[in-house]
Amino acid sequence: QISRQPEVILESGPSGYYYQGVWRALGGTTVWQFNTSSAITQCLRGKVIKMYGDSTIRQWFEYFNGALSGLKEFDLHSPKQIGPFIALDYPNNIFLTYRCHGPPIRFSNVPISELHYIANEVDNLIGGSNTVVVLGIWSHFSTFPIQVYIRRLQSIRRAVVRLLSRAPETLVVIRTANPKALNLYETLTNSDWYSLQRDKVLRAMFKGLNVHLVDAWEMVVAYNLPHSLHPQPPIIKNMINVLLSYICPQKGG
Repeated sequence: QISRQPEVILESGPSGYYYQGVWRALGGTTVWQFNTSSAITQCLRGKVIKMYGDSTIRQWFEYFNGALSGLKEFDLHSPKQIGPFIALDYPNNIFLTYRCHGPPIRFSNVPISELHYIANEVDNLIGGSNTVVVLGIWSHFSTFPIQVYIRRLQSIRRAVVRLLSRAPETLVVIRTANPKALNLYETLTNSDWYSLQRDKVLRAMFKGLNVHLVDAWEMVVAYNLPHSLHPQPPIIKNMINVLLSYICPQKGG
């Protein structure tokens, strides 16, 4: 006699929706609107924000640079696509950095000295309640076997576990993958199907950890703008509002 396993029903649905151009999350933290430079500055006051990943995370660094009147970028003479970048608001004690992840990457030429792995960077962080770690790594792995991506995320996950063990008040926020514009070449070689597989692996890898996701996939799909590897400014603004709502869950402006 063959015993039958009980049927498992997995429920899924959208993580949020837009109303009048504003993202409304259906779960997790309330998404506040940070519409002014002063509101963002108040939220980030005294914070160290460390950003690691690809150019979709670099967009967030560039957003803060443009939105915060008191934030000044220090010229490290870094290539625009690669970084590293540093910005500082000295009066409000806000320190913001960006660094691209380690290989494989499809940027232009990158000095070997600037190819730092995210896991190593996270292991070098002290962490604490004043530290925000932002991660986004997916696009450059979509043309490689999924095993390569899984191994990379495993090393990052272990580093995040170590960080949260020594500094449990550290806030870790991870940006998911998103669909992009598809011409014929992209459709044949690097379509959204590959991005979706990485997105699923990313979510599964960090499930159960005390980390927060910015659901870029849903936020791009739901907006009435064409898909793009680098989402357009209204979508980025909503993503930043989600990030800031994790940092300041009781504040808006």
